[in-house]
Amino acid sequence: LMLEESGGGLVQSGGSLTLVCEASGFPPDNYGIGWFRQAPGKEREGVSCISSSGDTTNYATSMKGRLTISRDNAKKTVHLQMNSLKPEDTGVYYCARMGYPVGCLLEERVYDAWGQGTQVTVSS
Repeated sequence: LMLEESGGGLVQSGGSLTLVCEASGFPPDNYGIGWFRQAPGKEREGVSCISSSGDTTNYATSMKGRLTISRDNAKKTVHLQMNSLKPEDTGVYYCARMGYPVGCLLEERVYDAWGQGTQVTVSS
């Protein structure tokens, strides 16, 4: 199985980016998908997640109101739209597969597969 992130890049403060997680090698509609990020010198933290059916979403408090997560199971993709980006949003963003299909949690312990990450840099 594979998870591949894309859409990262350099953006000015206040700008927007849409990250895409593309899944392969497994039926994505059986699994929740989460997004995590790791800022320089900090531990990885949960950003957002979406259940297998898309009916449940969850967002980190620090980014709530600035994120929209969605999924297209037919295309095997999960999108994370990020608006009003701040320099403190800089980091490597990872998508991950949740180990079971019910709901979604922003806890690393429930994720069993990870992508390589995509760099997001927000300049001030």
